[in-house]
Amino acid sequence: MTTMRPSPISATVDFDADGVQHGFLKLPISTDESAWGAVMIPVTVVKNGEGPTALLTGGNHGDEYEGITSLLKLSSTLKAEDVTGRVIIVPCMNTPAVIAGKRTSPMDKGNLNRSFPGDPNGSVTPQIADYFTRVLVPMSDVVLDLHSGGRTLDILPFGASHVLDNKEQQQAALEGAKAFGAPYAMVMFELDAEKLFDTACERQSKVFVATELGGGGTSTPQSIAIAERGVRNFLIHYGLIAGKVEMPTGGQLYLDMPDASCYVQSQHSGVLELLVALGDEVKKGQTIAYVYDMTRSGTDPVAYKAERDGILMARRAPSLINMGDTLAVIADVVERLEA
Repeated sequence: MTTMRPSPISATVDFDADGVQHGFLKLPISTDESAWGAVMIPVTVVKNGEGPTALLTGGNHGDEYEGITSLLKLSSTLKAEDVTGRVIIVPCMNTPAVIAGKRTSPMDKGNLNRSFPGDPNGSVTPQIADYFTRVLVPMSDVVLDLHSGGRTLDILPFGASHVLDNKEQQQAALEGAKAFGAPYAMVMFELDAEKLFDTACERQSKVFVATELGGGGTSTPQSIAIAERGVRNFLIHYGLIAGKVEMPTGGQLYLDMPDASCYVQSQHSGVLELLVALGDEVKKGQTIAYVYDMTRSGTDPVAYKAERDGILMARRAPSLINMGDTLAVIADVVERLEA
């Protein structure tokens, strides 16, 4: 077996020291603009004695702003005396992508959430993934990764967990997804989970909760409020700060994504007309969208139909669509979520 070298990333904070520290994860780089440079990933560590460790991450994709914003705010307000254990806050995991306002890194075109477990000998993005996989995740007990739809998707706000072989681990994550306190909680089906941060955490038996909190490449007062309340709820639920979990005023709806038929993907390029709005109920066989050919007039659009009953939980944000793009995601509404 080949032994991987230690991560080239070094931290300017001491993860074992009590108190509040603000610093960086420094990844050496050499570019045309900086021969002896570094990618500087902001990190905050808040520690107070013994207790669990929570890893809070945003900016896994650089155009998803609820996580970035809420964790930047938390990094400047969370006090050591309010914490039992340790909270590690990384608001901008893929810092090059965050600075560029793009889903992927401008340095190597890398999608961080398709780069795990990573490679210490790879380009910038797999090196970042490797550091999280081999350094930060092992020191954590619970992980919250905050996502939204970015520039190309708009998604109902939810906390999510996955179906796991370890049912105790699955139940612990499911309870965290509910306790996040978004208007929706979900068991999520991923089209390809192999290279996700989610999977890297779950394979180390960590309790992992993900979110989707809006999209369109922006944030709203409502989506930021859900993110901030959810992060606080997460820390309360797992015993890192005191308080009472605050659920949404209108209650919480449970959703399930059992298989790939939840995703409606376009087989055509053109302009998209969606006929249903986020949160709308749909029936199997119902026409939910049309795609129009923009290269000629006088032709009928292609109709896209729902393959299952449920509600529209995600939609493509831009009206322009290409073959292979997901135009809609439909989830089942269920009475309860259990492992």
